[in-house]
Amino acid sequence: MTHASPLHTLDTDVLVIGAGGAGMSAAIAAAGAGSRVLLADRSLIGRGGATIMAQMTVAAALGEQTDDHWRHHYADTLAAGRGLCSEPLARILCEEGVDAIRLLDRWGVGWARADGHLTQAQAPGHDRPRCVYVDFLNTGPAVAKTLRAQVAHTAGVQRVGDLAIVDLLLHQGRVVGAVALHLATGDAVLVRSGAIVIATGGLTRLYRRNSASLNMGGDGFALALRAGARLLDMEFVQFFPIGHLAPRLVGFDPIMWDPFRYKLGGKLLNRDGEEFVERYGNAREAGGYTTTRDAATYAILKEVEAGRGSPAGGAWLSFRHVPEATLRAAFGPIIDRLAAAGIDLTQQMVEVAPTAHYHMGGIRVDTNLATDVPGLYAAGEAVGGANGANRLSGNAITEAVAFGLRAGRSAAADAAAHPAPATDALRTLAAPVLDRLAPSPAQPGTPHYAALIEQLQAVMQQHVGPFRTDAGIRQALAAIEALRAAAGTPLPGGGPQDPVRLDALDLHNMLLVAESVARSALARTESRGAHQREDHPAQDDAAWTFNQTIAWRDGRWTLATQPVDRLPAEEFA
Repeated sequence: MTHASPLHTLDTDVLVIGAGGAGMSAAIAAAGAGSRVLLADRSLIGRGGATIMAQMTVAAALGEQTDDHWRHHYADTLAAGRGLCSEPLARILCEEGVDAIRLLDRWGVGWARADGHLTQAQAPGHDRPRCVYVDFLNTGPAVAKTLRAQVAHTAGVQRVGDLAIVDLLLHQGRVVGAVALHLATGDAVLVRSGAIVIATGGLTRLYRRNSASLNMGGDGFALALRAGARLLDMEFVQFFPIGHLAPRLVGFDPIMWDPFRYKLGGKLLNRDGEEFVERYGNAREAGGYTTTRDAATYAILKEVEAGRGSPAGGAWLSFRHVPEATLRAAFGPIIDRLAAAGIDLTQQMVEVAPTAHYHMGGIRVDTNLATDVPGLYAAGEAVGGANGANRLSGNAITEAVAFGLRAGRSAAADAAAHPAPATDALRTLAAPVLDRLAPSPAQPGTPHYAALIEQLQAVMQQHVGPFRTDAGIRQALAAIEALRAAAGTPLPGGGPQDPVRLDALDLHNMLLVAESVARSALARTESRGAHQREDHPAQDDAAWTFNQTIAWRDGRWTLATQPVDRLPAEEFA
């Protein structure tokens, strides 16, 4: 073995990879079940991922303002999923989500209240007011802060930030640990673990326009693929039609305009100031928000394609027709924050464009959140199946916490029954990865990995984005192969805070995951939910009411279909 930099070792029962809402929930639950837990994240604990960025609402059938039951929430989730939801996973999301949201309430998250009851808002796709919130800017940050406090006070959880997991280690088909890179020092770290939970979020960083943090490039999917796990429904990437594009805003969720649109009826205008959604088969929006997300996305992209887009390549969103008093009555604090950022909605328009926002696909799991690989679990957005072809508004944080708690408990029980082999045996298993991580000075001709990542994002945005064709996806696959050749296999650099090495690791992961999305999108010859094929515009229930799975083993891809996992009808009689 040629690895020359220091090798640190960590020993734990359960390794949780990712410290957003799902990861922190898993760590709390696993420690509560008696496990020693290592909570690892490539950024700061509890300050990366998607949860902390969320500023909207959280769905749970609490029945605080009107009668409700998790079965009603479940029915809405299945309807949004266009026939592809794993019904057992959707049931867990909706049923256990109630307890998860109440648990956050007991921990002091600060859900908004009125007249002694939690305030519940009506969100698109729900049959009644069901979504709680802290306020329209701080729901996600409040959830993240609450979970960080619980992690800090939970005995048995060791927190390690700046730790990028590079590969999982397997012994006799079971995960037994991982090799990681400590970004602050550049040192390799060997982790011995009885079970592992992947809670790394989604893959929306694959796209040029996205609402993700920088660590949402699909790391967990790449780890799972290389370990032999199958992924599910990778073609379903949710694009939010009116993600913020310009002017620059700091500290706001890029999808913040949705509640403004459906409460106040903001107008979508092209370069010439014309409303345009009705040009594409939609009813004219007369003071309301009636165009569905996929239809609005299509209309915006077609206007840009026709040369009628806004200066930054999107559409104008205008609230200039809304009286200031009405704006303030609905969103007073946000209006003030926007004004501080130089935006007066009574006078100015903003530019919006379709933005990669969420991924419905992910790692295939059972109801214990166990993957195909013994000892390996997944939670949160890293899980595929619960949301089918399109996620219902408000389900993301509910899913993160409910699935995180269940995955943590499952992993703790598994680790207790299957302790990992001795550290010396792990060193032997880890040797090839450690050799690859050996410091290697950059040579002339070293690829510009950051530029290659930008090229990949542009390719995915253009050809595997909101609207796809056979020819376009094939172009994307050819481009991915060319980018892989340009990237090569070495990992140049090494040492503290080396951005070149991190970009190289990210690019290799992103190329693998991007190919899984493109291959799945090419195979599904229909349009359904978030997967829209312009050359196959209809939903084909006869041929495609199936989930797709994809695996990467021995350097080869295997695609397959499987029946949608249904619950017995008598359970709902």
